[in-house]
Amino acid sequence: MTDESSTEHYFTADPSVPFERIPLTAEVWGRELDLVSGSGVFAQGRLDIGTAVLFRETEPPAAGRILDLGCGYGVIGLAIASVLPDARVTGVDVNERAVLLANENAAALGLANYRASTPEQASEQEYDEIWSNPPIRIGKQALHELLLTWLPRLVPGGRAVMVVGKNLGADSLQRWLTEQGHPTTRLASAKGFRVLETRRS
Repeated sequence: MTDESSTEHYFTADPSVPFERIPLTAEVWGRELDLVSGSGVFAQGRLDIGTAVLFRETEPPAAGRILDLGCGYGVIGLAIASVLPDARVTGVDVNERAVLLANENAAALGLANYRASTPEQASEQEYDEIWSNPPIRIGKQALHELLLTWLPRLVPGGRAVMVVGKNLGADSLQRWLTEQGHPTTRLASAKGFRVLETRRS
């Protein structure tokens, strides 16, 4: 697989590859979620290692308004919605196929407190927490623009929790976020990934 095809889902709202739904079971915070992923969407047919580390090294957030940034087929936001029925969880992704799958998964799981949309359609203006396995491979500039767009939508005292590969620049991202006025610390490190927490000061 070329780099171009493997990263197509980050750039293409309606990928040209044929759409095939691929089921999987993800273990999240001690429970199993039966989900459907798809071709042209990140981590098709599996729970990627970074997201698995995120679940293993954290506890679910407190109830509130939660954003799953770059939601893919929805696993992070759906996990939060499943353990926090009082939370309002929003998934956001530029890939329309991912948004479709995330909403289908929410319906199949009976999670009325979850809704995925493209960034332009996101209805919430503020969030108590942002959770993300961010799309690092879109490139540093695009990633920085993405984070500087959404982190300011945290309420005062809110936080973002992100998992980033060490070899993909987790430590430099931590420093950069802190320099930008978004104090960021490392919550955990496992399997070559960092779990970072960014606080809204």
